Amino acid sequence: MNYDDQMKNRMKRIEGQLRGILKMMEENKDCRDVITQLSATRAAIDRTIGVVVSSNLVECVQKAGETGQDTEKLVIEAVNLLVKSR
Repeated sequence: MNYDDQMKNRMKRIEGQLRGILKMMEENKDCRDVITQLSATRAAIDRTIGVVVSSNLVECVQKAGETGQDTEKLVIEAVNLLVKSR
């Protein structure tokens, strides 16, 4: 799978969020603020998972279509990946 710059940039932003959360913890910031940032980071990770799985699915379906393979298995696999990520 080809991980494009958009996906990598998402991960870099998440990395920055995590560093910020760690700094908040080191500075003994309010628990509510830390939880808010953790929740935002989790949401960003969930969105990134969706982007990666959907991009992979599109790529695989295109390749399967070119070779005449059945795509149903690929879709089921993608759905299972999304379910597993929860």
